[in-house]
Amino acid sequence: MLNIKLGLAALGLEVGAWSGAWLLSERSDTALASYLLLHAAASLLLSLALLPLLPSRLSRPRWASVLLMACCSYAVPVAGFLGVLLAFVILRVHRHRPRPEDFDAVQLPEFDQHQRRQGQFRHVGLQSFLANDRVPVQERLRAMAALQFTPGRMASPLLRSALGDASDDLRLLAYGMLDNLEKRVNRAIDDELELLDTAPAHGDQRLRSAQRLSDLYWELVYQELVQGDLRTHAIEESLRYCHQVLAQQPANAAMHLRHGRLLHALGRADEAEQAYDRARALGMPATRGLPYLAQLAFERRDHAQARALMRELGTWGALPRLRPVIDYWTQS
Repeated sequence: MLNIKLGLAALGLEVGAWSGAWLLSERSDTALASYLLLHAAASLLLSLALLPLLPSRLSRPRWASVLLMACCSYAVPVAGFLGVLLAFVILRVHRHRPRPEDFDAVQLPEFDQHQRRQGQFRHVGLQSFLANDRVPVQERLRAMAALQFTPGRMASPLLRSALGDASDDLRLLAYGMLDNLEKRVNRAIDDELELLDTAPAHGDQRLRSAQRLSDLYWELVYQELVQGDLRTHAIEESLRYCHQVLAQQPANAAMHLRHGRLLHALGRADEAEQAYDRARALGMPATRGLPYLAQLAFERRDHAQARALMRELGTWGALPRLRPVIDYWTQS
């Protein structure tokens, strides 16, 4: 707040400075010295009187603010004194208004993992969502129904994990969806077997049917639609038709890769490695075969070979899903 006493003292000294100079005579050295001393004291008192009115952001440090105002008032006779007063009047009338923030802070809503758009679910994190007993059954049923639009490789493990859920509705829906997926592949196998039976002994149709059957039996394994003995039977059937195709197309790199994966699934590691090497020799891209060779090396506990294969894979930039594994094996 304005110090009125100091302000009146400053005004009195300023008036006395001009009055003394006029009384003593305006051209004498005594008059000049009297004016300068009284004017300096008046400027200092005026600065101290107005300092409380100065905004806090401008009054630090205090001695610098006092010195600046005193110098402005002292340097210019009359106009400096009046100018400092006028400046503070303008500051009081036109106060600094804070500018609006460029970005308003919005309070984040409380996270609720049960809130989802109806009919739209992501498979990422869906397994924990389906296994959460606190989520209403209807929402979990809706999430499971959305799996019919996802690839079987992703949907099948989620549906199989739901078979042990406490909710009867959830278990029945999971069983029905798994059964439909398996029947769809089995129906395609039956149709292809009929074509194979009616195909000529030597012809392109028989070759295409054999390759198609190898694909379909492998699909049962790849999508995890069969377990136990049925899985072993599906692998062996896929391997049998794969041999038929390779007998007529020994340079088929894709079928050699399939051959290696089937042998790998049966635990025949040495034969699987030969099949992978053969597929790569026939032009199969390294990114298709090297991951399986690295897996074989890891299963044999040959970590040096696995690391070397991963380093070779690291030179390829189109493996985003394998990148964390490659980084793990190639560090240090």
